[in-house]
Amino acid sequence: MLQCANINLSLGDRALLDDISVIINPGDRIGLVGPNGAGKSTLLKVIMGFQEVDKGSVSMGKTESLGYLPQDGVEPNFSLNVVEEVERVFQPILDLEKNVQYLQNKLGDINPNSSSYSDYLDKLGSLQTELEQSGIYSIRSKVEKVLTGLGFNSKDFCRTTSEFSGGWLMRMALAKLLLKDPTYLLLDEPTNHLDIESLQWLEQFLVQYNGAVIVVSHDQYFLDSLTNRTLAIRQGKLQDYAGNYSFYERKWDEERELLINAQRNQEKHIKDTQEFIERFRYKATKARQVQSRVKQLEKLKHIEVESELDSVSFSFPTPERTGQVVVKLDQVVKRYRDLTVFDGIDLEIEREDKIAVVGPNGAGKSTLIRIISGLEPIQSGIQKLGHKVQHAYFAQHQADELDETEDPLSIMMRAGSGEKESRLRSILGSFLFTGDDVFKKVKVLSGGEKSRLALAKMLLSPANFLIFDEPTNHLDMSSKAVLQQALQQYQGTCMIVSHDRSFLDPIVNKVLEIQPGTIRLLVGNVSYYLKKKEAELISSANGHTQESTKMELSGTNNLSKKEKKRQEAELRNALNKRLGPLKKKINKIEAAIENAENNLSSIETTMAEVDFYENLIQVKETNIEYEKIKKKLTELMFQWEEYQQQYEHIEGGFESKS
Repeated sequence: MLQCANINLSLGDRALLDDISVIINPGDRIGLVGPNGAGKSTLLKVIMGFQEVDKGSVSMGKTESLGYLPQDGVEPNFSLNVVEEVERVFQPILDLEKNVQYLQNKLGDINPNSSSYSDYLDKLGSLQTELEQSGIYSIRSKVEKVLTGLGFNSKDFCRTTSEFSGGWLMRMALAKLLLKDPTYLLLDEPTNHLDIESLQWLEQFLVQYNGAVIVVSHDQYFLDSLTNRTLAIRQGKLQDYAGNYSFYERKWDEERELLINAQRNQEKHIKDTQEFIERFRYKATKARQVQSRVKQLEKLKHIEVESELDSVSFSFPTPERTGQVVVKLDQVVKRYRDLTVFDGIDLEIEREDKIAVVGPNGAGKSTLIRIISGLEPIQSGIQKLGHKVQHAYFAQHQADELDETEDPLSIMMRAGSGEKESRLRSILGSFLFTGDDVFKKVKVLSGGEKSRLALAKMLLSPANFLIFDEPTNHLDMSSKAVLQQALQQYQGTCMIVSHDRSFLDPIVNKVLEIQPGTIRLLVGNVSYYLKKKEAELISSANGHTQESTKMELSGTNNLSKKEKKRQEAELRNALNKRLGPLKKKINKIEAAIENAENNLSSIETTMAEVDFYENLIQVKETNIEYEKIKKKLTELMFQWEEYQQQYEHIEGGFESKS
């Protein structure tokens, strides 16, 4: 197991990691969450040994290993092609192969009757056995399988790494890490550079991964699909939740409400105590009591409740109504020298369409929206905006157009929306510019900060057609929630290139799929599109294997009753093996739920007694116990629901097979 013990790390006066202790077991699927700047990436670096701490230690088993994917900054060998670069992870095996080849060549130069020949032959035999057991012959197929899953095609395999952008280099780094197969896999924002298809593949790969996975991500769908445990860093403290992100979110809302109530009670207690001190400060008979209360206040640890940025609501200015057709493409051709991206495509976008643009990286998503926005010239065809259409376009490079001599607040004020300064500061706060951050010069902001500022500025635009290229890459959960809510209420038309399904689903009503050379527009959100896509693949596969399926069915019909019973028994055994452990967990939770409900009922009976409220100490203790059991019962119900869903999913899969 991997153990972090009493980790302390301060940045100036701020305790970034405050006495953090946690145990991670092989097989855990952990989401590491918290606001931007809370210390998530720092904790991963501490675990890796890249970041020194003020106090504490990290330890793990001698045979265990770590693997780490940073957010950026990977540097491959630019003289190698893609496959060669990724195969470097198997260097010890490749070196072993070279030694075998060296010995084979050496034996050809030595007299077979000499004593050294026999020595070399024995050594060669030993190394060859080791090489065969190392899996050398499956390396290339493993490498190509992972690269294909992450979006590379066979033509990319022989291209040098220097030909690829930073996003593709990150994919290579991720491929190497997955093939390395460490005991503990630490991933810092692995989804930022993936398209939806690659993201689906990665989810499935990680679900089946043998080791532990600890992932930092702002993609809620990805976290919910993968993780069964959540570690949350808030104000330097680490809290452990036995569920995925949605489970953590529900629990945190409950805890925060309790914390707010506790803070209110403490503030009232402080006020009452201060009033007592002021009232009796100069009364000799009360001197001892006054001094006692002064000491109490000095020792009191104030309850702090972290402000929630998603409580900031934002609404776009009401846009001018457009004609029914917002944009139309007719037989559009787009080429880059000898590369034809689109060859005669048609598209019509209507008023109030909210469209997710999806497809593999390199298919032309960014090119298409730049054509639509008028920023990309076309070779032939027609690109036409509709009546009264005013469009605004956001992409990562928009950050480069900000005036570096200004600060975020002045940039927002110059955007011309007429919003009050307090309102503009609230909007900036929702995009992670708090306190004095609003007065920093643009030239000292990071790339991510500039992108967030450019996005915030765009939201003040009166445009009736908004076009976004990966707007969520530098946003945390709270900031995404603000943008999502605003786009849901937006009365204009929008197009969004993104792979973040949890962000897109509540917003969009259509999906524009872009494949190399082709496009198609479908009604529905992204989840519906992915289900439709899966059904199409299954239907296509069924069409290709219709004859073999008929043969299989014919063979099944010809089975003897004994053979049929044997197959049915095997299916039942396989089902029982998968459902047995889940059933035990469900039964255990149901027993705990029944016990908790009985305890609540018993307490309620006690509380209903006439003389119950005469004993104030008893009232306080009973209320605390009652709330504690209620909280536990809620947690048990969530766990029961999750296990029950897993049970029904597995059972349904069995029924479809039988």
